[in-house]
Formats: sequence, C-alpha cells, structure tokens
Amino acid sequence: QVQLVESGGDSVQAGGSLRLSCVVSGFTVRRGCMAWFRQAPGKAREGVASLATAVGSTYYTDSVKGRFTISQDNAKNTLYLQMNSLKPEDTAMYYCAAGSPFGLCTLQAPRFGSWGQGTQVTVSS
Repeated sequence: QVQLVESGGDSVQAGGSLRLSCVVSGFTVRRGCMAWFRQAPGKAREGVASLATAVGSTYYTDSVKGRFTISQDNAKNTLYLQMNSLKPEDTAMYYCAAGSPFGLCTLQAPRFGSWGQGTQVTVSS
C-alpha cells in the first residue's frame, strides 16, 4: 500500500519560514505526479503546488508564487515544500498527495489517488 507521512508543520510568525516533508512508501516519487494541498477550517481544499518529478515541471497557485518551492529527494523518496515569507492566510492543514505521472500534473484533487494525514501550519501576525 501507498503511505505518505507529512512533517514539519509548526506555529510561526508572519515573515517566517518552514519546510514541510512528505516521506513516501509503496510509491516511487521520481515516477509520479506529486503535490501539496491545504485546507483551512470552513474553506475548500486548495491546491498549492505540483511537481511532475520525471521532468521537473512545476505548477504553483498564484498566491504562493515566489514564496513557496516544491522539490523532491529521490534517494530518500521524499517530497518537500519550502515556504518562505509566510502570511497569516497561509494558515491551514497541509496535505501531501501522489498520483499517476500520465496526463497533466496540475492541481486537480481527483487525479491524486493517495493522500497523507496532514501537518498543521499556523502563521500569526
């Protein structure tokens, strides 16, 4: 079975940085479409960043462009999300997702078949 385990969430002040990690088993990160989503209480799930790992192409939602970076470490079979210049509106539960490498690797939740349990990010002003 596929298992994704997120870590790195914390409470930080606005302007701070965090790096989220997603350790994956039962799925080869370098052969997939990987992504980070987030969800705040009372709001819909939002795609944050995706990565077609075999070719290195990325997509970011407009609100995080220039601040967040998605990457992978193939030797560790791990996905990362580096978050800089954090804002209060970034506060949410962040989820790692894995899916098929076929087709467009964009932020459409139904294309991802495996999800982690989430890690909480809280940004205070």
